[in-house]
Amino acid sequence: MDKYLTIVLAMMIVSMAISFFSPLDGGLREEPFYPLFWVSIAGAIAIIMYSSYKNRKAQQQLRRERRKKYKKYKK
Repeated sequence: MDKYLTIVLAMMIVSMAISFFSPLDGGLREEPFYPLFWVSIAGAIAIIMYSSYKNRKAQQQLRRERRKKYKKYKK
């Protein structure tokens, strides 16, 4: 995972905690801020899926290059 995606993912995790804890006094909120929690969950899932997609494409490219080298030496 890229360092930028890791930072954004960390911010999503922090915002999940902020939705249940008040940043002003550190106590639990009487009424949790659920929209912030669910948006943070969706953002984290999107980041993980994008990172997986990006890694899979990179691995496919590496496999293609290895196959080209193998075919080149086989001839």
